[in-house]
Amino acid sequence: MSHDDRQLHLNVNITNIGRHPAAWRFLDDPAAYVDVDFYKKIATVAERGTFDAVFLSDGLALHQEPPVEPYQSLEPTVLLTALAGVTEHIGLIGTASTTFNDPFNLARRFASLDHVSKGRIALNVVTTYSPQAAANFSFDESPDHDARYARAEEFVDIVTKLWDSWEDGAIVGNKVTGLFTDGDRIHTIDHVGKHFSVRGPSIVPRSPQGRPVLVQAGSSEVGKALGARVGDIIFTAQTTHTGAREFYTDMRARAAGHGRNPDHLVILPGLYPIVGSTESEAHARKDELDSLFDFDRELPRLAAQLGVDVVDLDLDKELPYDRLVDVSEVKGSRGFFESTVRQSREQGWAVRELILRNGGAHRQIVGAPEQIADSIEHWFRARAADGFNLNFDVFPTGLELFTDHVIPELRRRGLFRHEYTGSTLREHLGLPRPQSGHQAAVSV
Repeated sequence: MSHDDRQLHLNVNITNIGRHPAAWRFLDDPAAYVDVDFYKKIATVAERGTFDAVFLSDGLALHQEPPVEPYQSLEPTVLLTALAGVTEHIGLIGTASTTFNDPFNLARRFASLDHVSKGRIALNVVTTYSPQAAANFSFDESPDHDARYARAEEFVDIVTKLWDSWEDGAIVGNKVTGLFTDGDRIHTIDHVGKHFSVRGPSIVPRSPQGRPVLVQAGSSEVGKALGARVGDIIFTAQTTHTGAREFYTDMRARAAGHGRNPDHLVILPGLYPIVGSTESEAHARKDELDSLFDFDRELPRLAAQLGVDVVDLDLDKELPYDRLVDVSEVKGSRGFFESTVRQSREQGWAVRELILRNGGAHRQIVGAPEQIADSIEHWFRARAADGFNLNFDVFPTGLELFTDHVIPELRRRGLFRHEYTGSTLREHLGLPRPQSGHQAAVSV
């Protein structure tokens, strides 16, 4: 492998009690997913490991009534506020839907969080396909894919304009003259579009990072177009090395096509490591969790995500490829669909093995610390990834094993930081602090 002076980027994806569906059965308190101390423990362990950030996804409805396992329940910005108070360096990424939010309120919440955390916040924008969520927000049905992304394009542009509506130095605070703000550095945005009409300016002054980091995870054509234009971080589901390299190359080219520096696009596929001190110990950990796997529950879930009837899936046979719809017809996550089908074809797995190894369409590695580090290094050096959005089987133990055993190995190889050298998430990611649109226009 050729020398690569890039620095690896690692996030912790806090998924419920853990990525494995049986994770909650390994905790003393199955209700830990609504206990702030549970999340504080995760964040402080991740900061000890010098991770770039912790990440909270979000859901806006119960997908099973009554719930059969823990789920994303606490509102992300409220929870991240609590985590900001017990950490000093680690980034904090929250998810919000452009389908079921208002851009002015959302811009305000995340700018406020960036001030509260002293510059460690990122917004992960999603478009939310969920009939159950639509019913909670006065919609008769969920908007279709293209309509959701058309709204998202306008939504993100408004949010960034609001974040930029205060220039640096707008707060003067001259006690002698009585001048509090420089009005010439505060701007209305006067946006009038198809979905929104927003005058502005923001009521929150410019935040410590200039603006919060933007994260995007769409894998459809319109999703990739949005990410390449506005995203700082791209989350993606990539289960094969070939597919990941193709995606990485494509997204960087798209970003360059928008006049952006492609090195300022941080591409992070999901990864699901199960760590043991030896390979056999790691497999024993996985086998113990898998012994509690409920296929009667997971099979319908997979069928729904793939858009087929559950009767079309046989646990002991491969996916019925001839019955799968074209990806353009998928109503839910197209990234999940594409990654799952591609992995299934390449590995030749039966549905049973696919369910056990799929991990939410994220690549799963089971092994000793050196084996996990080998795989991470291979993908990183080959430019299939700039790092990974890490999923763990059970929190906090899966994260602790990775922090105590894999992180030191990555440091030994010169891939990962030994300590934080910056104070903001943008600095952790190697991203420049953006000028406001008004400042940039003046400097040209």
